Amino acid sequence: MRKLPEVSDEELVIRAKRAYFTAARKEGRESPDMPSNTSDVVQVGEKEYVELHNGNAILAVYRVRNDGVLKRLVRWPRELETLTMGPLRS
Repeated sequence: MRKLPEVSDEELVIRAKRAYFTAARKEGRESPDMPSNTSDVVQVGEKEYVELHNGNAILAVYRVRNDGVLKRLVRWPRELETLTMGPLRS
């Protein structure tokens, strides 16, 4: 649950996309996968995450800290994959 400052979900997604493309540029990737317009803020338990995905996979996940700052995750909760991408294939 966000405490400060109050930021809309749309603004969080925009900020996450900006961070995603900035990171890709720093890593030298000239044409990273494009996040879909259905990328969104998802709540798992008490925490909020911005999930960027396309039709095939999750591209990046950012945790929304209490102060509104986004932190990119290397490993994210498994629940995120089943919430947005459907059941995991074995």
